[in-house]
Amino acid sequence: MNEKLEDSPPRRSLAQLKIWVQEFREQGHLFAGQLKVVEQEDADSQDTGLVVMNLMNARASIYMQPKGYDQPLWEATLTSRPEDLTLTPHEMASLAAELVVAGNLCSFLQWKSLEWDRESGTHDV
Repeated sequence: MNEKLEDSPPRRSLAQLKIWVQEFREQGHLFAGQLKVVEQEDADSQDTGLVVMNLMNARASIYMQPKGYDQPLWEATLTSRPEDLTLTPHEMASLAAELVVAGNLCSFLQWKSLEWDRESGTHDV
């Protein structure tokens, strides 16, 4: 297999990911942090995006992307923290709620990707 392809995620355009994230928001999912789609560096300068959720209840972010080239499954990565995190019970529950939303979003993106792939060849985008 081509080495360049092995490290390359499936191509989900920045514009397509923005549409999917907006669709997720419109479904009424509530979260305290910031959710955005940012441009992802790609060796081939392809139009790809990365979904990022900045958590409000912990100084950390979660980024979501396909697991690898030609894999429909998605993964979420919680960025590292420089120090321990001490929380009150309320703050811990709030952080847990943010993580549930992140899990739901990652599952939603995986489902949309599978749906998109299944309908490949019929898209105008």
